[in-house]
Amino acid sequence: MMVGRRHPGSYGQAGPAEVPLYGFQPPVGTPFGLEVSTVQDFFAEHDDWPWNPPRPGRAAFHYLIAVTEGELLHDVDRLTRTVAPGQWLWVRPGHTQCWHPPNAARGPFILFEPDVLTSATARLLAPLTAHEAPAVLSPHPDDAAWLHQTALQLLDEHRALGRRPLDVHHALRRSLLESLLLRLANAPGITPTSAATAGTARGDTYGRFADTLELRFRELHRAADYAELLGCSVRTLSRAARDATGKGVRELIDERRLLEARRLLAGARWEARTVAAHLGFTDPANFGRFFRDRTGLTPAAFAARSATTGP
Repeated sequence: MMVGRRHPGSYGQAGPAEVPLYGFQPPVGTPFGLEVSTVQDFFAEHDDWPWNPPRPGRAAFHYLIAVTEGELLHDVDRLTRTVAPGQWLWVRPGHTQCWHPPNAARGPFILFEPDVLTSATARLLAPLTAHEAPAVLSPHPDDAAWLHQTALQLLDEHRALGRRPLDVHHALRRSLLESLLLRLANAPGITPTSAATAGTARGDTYGRFADTLELRFRELHRAADYAELLGCSVRTLSRAARDATGKGVRELIDERRLLEARRLLAGARWEARTVAAHLGFTDPANFGRFFRDRTGLTPAAFAARSATTGP
């Protein structure tokens, strides 16, 4: 099982060991960046991990669970989510997550890397795959039965490895996955991608930037760093970001670092000095100014307030 006892992937240190970042490591023989199983099989195959004791972690890939029976409890960004039958849990790359002890939850369990999707479909799914999108999705009633059946078809095709040529097998799995996600994007709370953004090269540039930012915001803090990785100019990247969000690249980078700082100070109770180092600040005083300028509070004051009011 891909999420078994593994070591952090090759994305660099995620900070203190209690919140590692895991890369995609499918079992031998599993093709490409997609694995499909069931949540009950996952529980059965992992009798002492990762809930004994509970261990928070992050992944560089998507976790998608459709609950068909029972109830699933799962922490996403330090908040316990309750997923009832008919709902879907989506843990996106970079989210802090923590499993709860096994229970009676049943349903398909889909894990995939961002680049398993075609670029055109990835653009259409940007609101659904975005880091800030809802962790628990309640599909439109008209879509529920179709989504359930498609998830089961995807599971069946995944288990059919060796039954047909590998390229056909992978094409079928990707097609089923993309169809499922495009229908799931109709769920309440998901804002559709505008046709203008979805159909432009700038939209594609922004999508690649958003994915890169999610994995590299701890060590890369300049627009030029991201432009170099994406193979475009800073001007092109800046225009793409403003077209998609109305914000500049540096503002988006700072917002992501600030979000992480708030989570670690409030939810994880990390010390300000540790958070500063985790986010790439060479001087804790610089981090203190960064945080205070954007929240009106020092990191210590924010942590103290969160300790009494909750994150």
